[in-house]
Amino acid sequence: MAENSSENRPLSEEELQELVASTDAGARAPAGSVGMFLAIIAVVWSVFQVILASPLANYILPGDIINNSRQIHLAFAIFLAFMAYPALKSSPRDYIPIQDWVMAGLGAFIALYGFFFYQKIVDAGGLADNTDKWFALVGLILLFEAARRALGPAMAIIATIFLLYVFFGSSEIVPDVIRWKGASLKKAMSHMWITSEGVFGIALGVSTKFVFLFVLFGALLDKAGAGNYFIKMAFGALGHLKGGPAKAAVVGSAATGLISGSSIANVVTTGTFTIPLMKRVGFSSEKAGAVEVASSVNGQIMPPVMGAAAFLMVEYVNISYVEVITHAFLPATISYIALVYIVHLEAVKSNMPTLGNRVVSMGRTIGGMMAFFVGFAALCYGVQYPVRAIISMVPDGSGIILSLLLLATYVGLLKLAASVPDLAVDDPNAKDVELPVVGEIYRAGLYYLLPIIVLVYFLMIEQKSPGLSAFWATSLLFVILLTQRPLKALFRGEENPISRFSDGVADLIQGLIDGARNMIGIGLATATAGVIVGTVTLTGVGQVMADLVEFLSGGNLVLMLVMVGLLSLILGMGLPTTANYIVVSSLMAGVVVELGAQSGLIVPLIAVHLFVFYFGIMADVTPPVGLASFAAAAVSGGDAIKTGFVAFFYSLRTVALPFVFIFNTDLLLIDVGWAQGILVFVIASIAILTFTAGTMGWFVTKSRIYESVALVLIAFVLFRPDFVMNRIQPPFEDIKPAAFSEALAGAEAGGEMRLIVSGPDFDSGEIKETTLVLPVAGDASARLDATGLLLIPEGDVVKMDEPSFSSPFATSLGSFDFYGDQPVQIASVKAPADQMAKEWVFIPALILLVLVGLLQRARVGRTGEVS
Repeated sequence: MAENSSENRPLSEEELQELVASTDAGARAPAGSVGMFLAIIAVVWSVFQVILASPLANYILPGDIINNSRQIHLAFAIFLAFMAYPALKSSPRDYIPIQDWVMAGLGAFIALYGFFFYQKIVDAGGLADNTDKWFALVGLILLFEAARRALGPAMAIIATIFLLYVFFGSSEIVPDVIRWKGASLKKAMSHMWITSEGVFGIALGVSTKFVFLFVLFGALLDKAGAGNYFIKMAFGALGHLKGGPAKAAVVGSAATGLISGSSIANVVTTGTFTIPLMKRVGFSSEKAGAVEVASSVNGQIMPPVMGAAAFLMVEYVNISYVEVITHAFLPATISYIALVYIVHLEAVKSNMPTLGNRVVSMGRTIGGMMAFFVGFAALCYGVQYPVRAIISMVPDGSGIILSLLLLATYVGLLKLAASVPDLAVDDPNAKDVELPVVGEIYRAGLYYLLPIIVLVYFLMIEQKSPGLSAFWATSLLFVILLTQRPLKALFRGEENPISRFSDGVADLIQGLIDGARNMIGIGLATATAGVIVGTVTLTGVGQVMADLVEFLSGGNLVLMLVMVGLLSLILGMGLPTTANYIVVSSLMAGVVVELGAQSGLIVPLIAVHLFVFYFGIMADVTPPVGLASFAAAAVSGGDAIKTGFVAFFYSLRTVALPFVFIFNTDLLLIDVGWAQGILVFVIASIAILTFTAGTMGWFVTKSRIYESVALVLIAFVLFRPDFVMNRIQPPFEDIKPAAFSEALAGAEAGGEMRLIVSGPDFDSGEIKETTLVLPVAGDASARLDATGLLLIPEGDVVKMDEPSFSSPFATSLGSFDFYGDQPVQIASVKAPADQMAKEWVFIPALILLVLVGLLQRARVGRTGEVS
């Protein structure tokens, strides 16, 4: 890959597909009976996962199969990994060596070990015996080898280091700060392979229950033709604007990112069309590649799939899926808005030409796109009312009626699509580029929106599980793939339309194969990451990491966040997004929450997980290992390292946003109503555009240094109005600890008080502090009892006893030593003070923004600079 990039030669279409295959689905494609056998295995895996997610799973599948679905999921992944991924670059691509057959079969068998010997393991209390431990060890070795082939060496190396720490953590060569007592082979293998704490833990369970269905949904939707439709719509809407191909690349990649779990596949899928057109209007090879990289990687943060991390957050944060994607929505949206603005500024700075001869109004284009997205959202939300009306009128037959209405809608939209020609894939290198007209092509793919509407309806309105929601949406895609070709032929009056049914069957089978092959890496990533999670739970190294980070950062929260971000970047160099998120969140999420509380900042757990996730996806961009940057350079013929650096510069807003929403959780729409949510969206959009203008050195015209600094400061104030307001009017007033009980009883309901607790650490004995947030609710006389805190007043000092087991603060105070010589006590109490609304700070910030704009506008008028 690097060799091709260094030659500055764009890869051919065949070479690009091989690049995607080698990184995402396996480079080996044997022909003949072996190829047919592997295709059947892939189809069986996809069908098994669909049945497992269906409401009929308990009637179709035996209970043992359902209970051991994680083992079966991993067995398929390991088997196909050894079949599809060659061991070395020199290994054969057209046939499978005998040793790979042996490792594939043995790996699948050991993955199913818990299924085959379930009763034996149960009788042993879930502990490994001497036979089990050796099978488990061989299983881990084969898992690591499969992960090395499918994901590169980084994942296997990191997991091996953690496993060695389990065995040799008691050695004298291990630094004292992370030394532990060590574990025997039997205990380690029990933890990693036999129980659900390691390989077969939460991450693999999420991959089994949810992720597969969404990856399959994306593969089937793309096979149906939705990917090409989204790209054409984006180019039809934006292609004729200044820098239009780049803007279309951003929007097209966002749409493709909704259905793709891979930033590399996204780069190649959309980049083969967008990058040549960007170069045609004046973008350099590196800038064109960087725009595509930034756009495609951002697809990983777009709900609903978020590179499979959304489903993991559900389990790790213990909140609903709807809440996860609600919190993730605003940062992802404004990040894409900023990226469109970045490419607009690049086009304006270079005065790039437009493509084609159509005159398109920027205002009408933006208005049309906004109208489409608002209309689509309203449709997804509004469909619940007729659905509920039908259910209330015909409760017993509502399922059949709704299915028939959905099919009738599909047939109607398909008839509309048949009235226009099918959308062919355009050649971006053609001499004359005819960009599509939205008004002429939109009919060709409106029915692709139906599965997305079904998915959103079940997820957001019915609030069904992600797996069940994806099942119903995927089922509709089965119908679409099987019927779209014959029905179009029928509506167009072609002869023998039934003969086109076989084409639909072929599309469906290929979609099932693609979905399974795309899941190999994710299944192995979640399983291998389980070893790292298992190490954390077995050794307690997570607490050691907290102490280490606290020591290195000196207790400074911002510095600690920088270190966590750098760790995410370093671990992400070679790890896929999902695995990186699992590893770093397991190690660092609790650290940020704990040290934040010690610093007086209450950080919601979802904010920490999104912080880690955002930095994890940046590893696909950042040199020297940014795989998406290498893929874009392979398409553009540019330098891969330079492409990565430019893409990182374009992605600065993705780096800045996590720091913002850690301190201002309004951006995550936490405890925000509709009206405030709209205000937050508007102000955040202005803020991100202002930050972009400041870092790009261009607003109305080229900015002077002091103007760029002013724009960045304005963006900061718009993002963090509380920072300014808290310095004008402090949000809390101090109360003496002895008066805490009376203050809590007399506080106004609906507010909150903060309790700073000081005392010795249980492990180190050193004095530390943490902050507790006490909601003021309920009867005044019972508020203290509801906290479960046991207070011992002694004059002006209020000591604390260990809280009751049922106390909501039992976990937060669990690291304090309540039985040592030094008492645990209330250090201070903070009650809410009267403070103006922080939103008042927006007014002077916006006035200053307007003044900067007017200053630059006046300069344009005097000098005639390009604006």
